[in-house]
Amino acid sequence: MNRIAATILSVEAFVVILAVPVAINISDVSTGTAWLAGIGVALLCIAGAGMVRRGRPGYVVGSAAQVAALATGIVVPAMLVLGGIFALMWFVLLRIGPEVERAKAEREAAAGDSGDA
Repeated sequence: MNRIAATILSVEAFVVILAVPVAINISDVSTGTAWLAGIGVALLCIAGAGMVRRGRPGYVVGSAAQVAALATGIVVPAMLVLGGIFALMWFVLLRIGPEVERAKAEREAAAGDSGDA
């Protein structure tokens, strides 16, 4: 689950940085403000991706990055779509990830038990 979370956050950071020039062109936001917000969200994503192996703090930072990405949609409506896509992937990961990890551990334990006999 940690790898998937880190991948989602890393790709999101890349997409947010690529979206900044588009946001500058299609909205009335200043260049400096757009870059500051974009880099801020990207840094949250990168920090979260680096911290997910440490457990809960990484997922909290990743969730904050999702909120920040959605918040940019207030100024640039197109970011609602991008932020929404990543927030949905993040929510699905948090929702079904532990179940998948538990099932995987059970399969490995069952395989280990049958291999010992």
